[in-house]
Amino acid sequence: MCIMTEFFNVTSVQEALNLILQKLIPNNQTELVKTIDSLGRITQNKTYSLEDLPIFTRSSMDGYSVIAKDTYGASESIPAYLDIVSEIPMGNTQPTSITSGQASQVYTGGMIAKKSDAVILLEHTQIVSKNTIEVLRPVAPNENLIHIGEDVQKDDLILNSKHQIRPQDIGGLLSVGINKIEVKKLPRVSVISTGDELIPATNRPKQGQTRDINTHTINSLIKLAGGNPIQHKLIKDDFDSQLNISSKMLESTDILIFSAGSSVSSRDLTAKVINKLGKPGVIIHGIALKPGKPTIVGLVNDKPIFGLPGNPVSAITVFNLLVKPVIEVLSGNKKPKKPKILKAKLTQNIPSVSGREDYVQVKLFYKNSNLYAKPIFGKSNLVHTMVNADGNVRIELDQDGLYSDNIVNVETYDY
Repeated sequence: MCIMTEFFNVTSVQEALNLILQKLIPNNQTELVKTIDSLGRITQNKTYSLEDLPIFTRSSMDGYSVIAKDTYGASESIPAYLDIVSEIPMGNTQPTSITSGQASQVYTGGMIAKKSDAVILLEHTQIVSKNTIEVLRPVAPNENLIHIGEDVQKDDLILNSKHQIRPQDIGGLLSVGINKIEVKKLPRVSVISTGDELIPATNRPKQGQTRDINTHTINSLIKLAGGNPIQHKLIKDDFDSQLNISSKMLESTDILIFSAGSSVSSRDLTAKVINKLGKPGVIIHGIALKPGKPTIVGLVNDKPIFGLPGNPVSAITVFNLLVKPVIEVLSGNKKPKKPKILKAKLTQNIPSVSGREDYVQVKLFYKNSNLYAKPIFGKSNLVHTMVNADGNVRIELDQDGLYSDNIVNVETYDY
């Protein structure tokens, strides 16, 4: 008789997550990185401007650099006439000077002539001859100019601490000479894939063998969540081998993930290894979740350890629900990215059982301008149910299912 050793007292997803987050110790390690490589990283300290921006007075338009009072009273019927004495090319560092009655041609973002105090727009002028223009409208002092420090002044706050760096932030930092920035170190997440049936994904499997896809899928998810994945070679379902490797990896990692084989014995072995690694060991064995019930959560030396199910859909689902938030917290991200939610109408009933959360894959499509969600039913070892899905629908713990034509929230896979 086969004795099932999985725990019968499973924990809800939210209870499991709360328990893990309560026990996390923030990682305060930092590193200096190039600004150009800092996308998505979390700033450690407040960042201040090193200089004024711009560092010279610029034209905000294409036109002519002028002395404003020379244009007063100008109109299309009574234009003012100015002599063009120079052209200031973009990137020029030695602009010429003008006096009353003169103008210098300038371009958007370029320097203006010395002693000028405004720029008249090109379309508000008319060329009379090679060296003369008519001014058809007046300009006021400082019109169409961007002054020194108008964008940012030296010592102004650029980014707050605990800020996740965006593309525009990189541009802003570089514009004031900040070429390196101190950010929180990415959490190191070690992935150990176990199972006698697994072979490298690049190999062709024989009868009874399975390509290891979980390692690479989980590594990709770790990167998207803001972690630094550390991969180890495949390990057989052997207690001593798993204990030896995981013990060494735990010393140099912040989070340890076991991607266990699909069998009950494999999951039991993962739990035994975690308990042997240190105290308190396994703190959760079994989540009220489908797919993903056999999930194991442990804690050793204040470091979280996860035993993910071997089935790919289960592993991805549990990662997004439990591991991703932990990585985000350890990376210093105070605003974790929430999944994009779309409302759609179900095309058919989805059965469920009260007492567990169900995550069902769905395909989205439009019909008559309405968004529909078609359930994709399949076992949790069928990875292409997720490949073919655009998102998932959650069925709450106290629900017995969802009915066709219900409007549901679809958590999309827009990573």
